[in-house]
Amino acid sequence: MFKKQIIIGSLLCLIASMSWGAMFPVAHLALQQIDPFYFSLIRYALVGVILSVLLLVKEGKASFRLEGRGKALLIYGTMAFTVYNMFVFFGQQLMGESGTVAASIMEVLMPMISIMVVWITTRKAPKKFMLTSVAIALAGALLVITNGKLAFFIMAGQHLIPLLLMFVGVVGWVIYSMGGSKFGQWSTLRYSTLTCLLGSAVSGVIVALASAFQVLPVPTWETVLSVKYEMSFMVLVPGLAALLSWNAGIKLLSPLNGILFINVVPITTFIIMAFQGYHISGYEFFGTLLIIFALIRNNALQRKSLRGNEEPAHITYTAARDAAGVEAAR
Repeated sequence: MFKKQIIIGSLLCLIASMSWGAMFPVAHLALQQIDPFYFSLIRYALVGVILSVLLLVKEGKASFRLEGRGKALLIYGTMAFTVYNMFVFFGQQLMGESGTVAASIMEVLMPMISIMVVWITTRKAPKKFMLTSVAIALAGALLVITNGKLAFFIMAGQHLIPLLLMFVGVVGWVIYSMGGSKFGQWSTLRYSTLTCLLGSAVSGVIVALASAFQVLPVPTWETVLSVKYEMSFMVLVPGLAALLSWNAGIKLLSPLNGILFINVVPITTFIIMAFQGYHISGYEFFGTLLIIFALIRNNALQRKSLRGNEEPAHITYTAARDAAGVEAAR
């Protein structure tokens, strides 16, 4: 029974991670037709509707009550469904095809970013092996982003803003995942649904104001229809199916085990891009391997620490749990 649980949990987490890995190449195609702001708004407005139906059927009308926690839900929802989606996809669009790789790599860095965010917010220093893992992951990310070219630093001004946007977006989702721990008595479906609805409302206000002041062009119906297949995929697969698969898989495996499947994200992205004709360089390949090594190393040393009957560092557990929550909430 235990073996069957591991197999099913692994399969579910694998499905979820592969879905997220496919998200960025598909988004790259869509962003050539529609701007990232309307793209993100429409996507999560539709996801919000589907989640609302699921929540209503599963938990009833009472689950939509904010219970005096509307402000916190609004903040966390804004971090995830406004900051993360708009910033990451905007940065991806600005960088073009290389932005697809950079956005995917940012996903894998989430556990490491979680460690740093927890360190800053709790003022509790992580263990040395965690800091070393972060340094290795950053070195790998630098290899991928620069593609081994020193000219990147000469032209840093062209890449700095997109990379900064993606980084801020990822930090936003990490903060959102940490918020989930404050709603421990709520189901993940309820937390995800209410924050999605509130975050999408904020996105709607921003997009409406930007369009009113002619900062953003309102897409025509033909433009929206031109990305109907990409939008359908983004809503149903990485927006919904991955959510349900990951939640079920994490319950079967635990966050500590499930988080390792995040490594599949860039691998899936590279495979899809290769089929699209993108040439993956050696720097991108080995940089990705470094990041995967850093995550596995951190996980293995964390397990060793726990097996040694040491008191688990609060940061270690929280970072792993929150990084898993980053994906579980999606």
